[in-house]
Amino acid sequence: MNRDELRKLLKRVRAGKTTVEAAVEHLRHFPYENLGFARTDNHRALRQGFPEVIFCEGKTVDQVAAIATRILERHGTLLATRATPKMFDAVKATEPRAKYHPLSHAIVVKPSQSAPPVGHVLVVSAGTSDIPVAEEAAVTADVLGSRVETLYDVGVAGLHRILDKQAALDTARVIVVVAGMDGVLPSVVGGLVSKPVIAVPTSVGYGASFQGLAALLTMLNSCASGVAVVNIDNGFGAGVLAHRINALGAQADSDSDRGSGSRKRPR
Repeated sequence: MNRDELRKLLKRVRAGKTTVEAAVEHLRHFPYENLGFARTDNHRALRQGFPEVIFCEGKTVDQVAAIATRILERHGTLLATRATPKMFDAVKATEPRAKYHPLSHAIVVKPSQSAPPVGHVLVVSAGTSDIPVAEEAAVTADVLGSRVETLYDVGVAGLHRILDKQAALDTARVIVVVAGMDGVLPSVVGGLVSKPVIAVPTSVGYGASFQGLAALLTMLNSCASGVAVVNIDNGFGAGVLAHRINALGAQADSDSDRGSGSRKRPR
């Protein structure tokens, strides 16, 4: 249940269209429900604007399916990350709208009625091997409501590839840059743009990359300003942060447009 749905419920009670008992039953498991192996956070959508996201690693197929069922019953939308095809099959059996993104290993159920996407998030990957993490970021930002574009395999080993895409970099509101190996691409992008850059180190690379630690340290020591860094392989975290920044910008634009429209024209 999100804020709008809660307001509608309370208004129905006030108008006498819903009884207090019916409202109490509707809110019976609010703000969380204990499933024994998990406590689903039904309050998450009210606090953060989107229901709890399922991190599927370490969970059984039955556990993922049970959590997904509860979330879908209460919110009608779902994002589950790091899911297997078997987990998807279990969710799909109860929710035909479910879609599986094989590159990011994400299960997605979008609302039946959703607002048009806002702003512009650009997700960039240094190499093809970084695409799974980049796709996790892209799918996450998309599900949350951002307009997302992707730009893949433009790493610094062929610097002309990213330099040729300056127009794409300039039109984005927020840029997510995903890189393994030496992890240099976020610094390059950060030096080319005046907008927030979210750097995502991946565990892609040979032995001395230390499963992404080398890329993480490079990004943390970026000489470019305006570059923030998330954890190794954390495409989900980058996608959430990118969407929140993007949504704030979209809201500011909307408020500015309304303010301009309400001003009287000078005579």
